[in-house]
Amino acid sequence: MKPTNEWMKIWKEKRDILSGPNDLNEYFELDEIAGQKLDWLSFGKVSVPSGEILVRDPLVYLNKDEEPYFEKVPTGEFEAVGAVVVSEEDCARYAAVRVKFNDNKAVRFGEALLGHEDIKDLEEGEYFGFNVDAGLGTILDKETLLAFDEFFMNWHKENPEGNIYDDYFADIFKKNYEENPKYQRDGGDWINWCVPGTNLYMPIFQSGFGDGTYPVYFGYDENDSICCLIIEFIDIKMAYEDEEQ
Repeated sequence: MKPTNEWMKIWKEKRDILSGPNDLNEYFELDEIAGQKLDWLSFGKVSVPSGEILVRDPLVYLNKDEEPYFEKVPTGEFEAVGAVVVSEEDCARYAAVRVKFNDNKAVRFGEALLGHEDIKDLEEGEYFGFNVDAGLGTILDKETLLAFDEFFMNWHKENPEGNIYDDYFADIFKKNYEENPKYQRDGGDWINWCVPGTNLYMPIFQSGFGDGTYPVYFGYDENDSICCLIIEFIDIKMAYEDEEQ
């Protein structure tokens, strides 16, 4: 759905509020935030043939009618990288995931939106984000979404009593853990999944602390062009500031 002129006017006026509270570059440039050690993990490539991109929970909130963000991104194949909070007291937590579309540095961030959210009364600290109910997130293109939906529907026709995670994805996650155990639990925490019968990749990964609602931001370079997308699963300073003190 194309945003209205009135919505676009409010969106521009709300730029500061929609920018989020943190410099998200830090998640991928610093090796420690709020006393928490950070490392980085590649989830492999994301296929972006159309430039219409979206972020969703792949098992609960993904069907062919889901809308992409109204701003288009560069097309091609790009690497998804997770910023990992490494702790001796807890499992590795994926605090953020970034897809860089080029080598330009983001000088500002703005929440990725569909273009029809009720942003008029949005207050400081509020965001829209995407919902997670299966403990997982994915980044994918609109074309990949249509291919995924076809696969998903056909799988359920062939397995009417089946659970697609338990009966299909669980083995793929476990295999990836066995091949790439770093920063994964033994059941697996990420995969670089290609929709069967296509060459379209959509990495799937754990969502920080699990179920919830998480913001997604576009990073803009000095020319105000989109240069990256970042999911913020954990506000590290907020989540760990008590431990640091």
